[in-house]
Amino acid sequence: MNTLLSYAQAEIIVKKSRFIAEVFPVQNQSESRELLKNQKNAHKDASHVVHAFFCGAQAQISGMSDDGEPSGTAGRPVLDVLKGRSVTNILLTITRYFGGTLLGTGGLVKAYGDAAKAVLEKAVFEPLVERTAFSYIADYELHELIKRQISDLPVASLKEDFTSRVTVSGLIESPGIDILVTRITNLSHGKVHVDFSKH
Repeated sequence: MNTLLSYAQAEIIVKKSRFIAEVFPVQNQSESRELLKNQKNAHKDASHVVHAFFCGAQAQISGMSDDGEPSGTAGRPVLDVLKGRSVTNILLTITRYFGGTLLGTGGLVKAYGDAAKAVLEKAVFEPLVERTAFSYIADYELHELIKRQISDLPVASLKEDFTSRVTVSGLIESPGIDILVTRITNLSHGKVHVDFSKH
């Protein structure tokens, strides 16, 4: 399973209709909805803003809309193109500006499918790495020791909050979890406890 690294855009023109395809990295369904709302606001003068998305480690959450196009001619072809690429955590929108010529159901399916393929050709993907959110609280002197000890682990989005003690949070790739716990437990003689939640 792959995940999108960054935003990408492509445009095709079919019988004077413009199809602007865009992809956005998303983490969940609500983020997809928010981005879709922004797209509709940004393209208020467009005929349609069709979308499809996949979320979750196994792309188990999905959704789509024809946005007023004949049923099955827009959202479904876009979703099928995404499915064929084994991608997740992605929202694909296609904004159509009508060019005056009706394309028919077959023409619409082809146009939306081609626009989806065009943007995916430009998009950059990476293998999806499952990360787990972690946090712990340590005294100042222990914090520096722990920080040095875990610096070689696959940790991302590390945040430190300095109050009377130091609260550390971040994301760690699943294979590094046991090493993280062992190192922190050993260094703190069991005083520092690591909490985890799925990201």
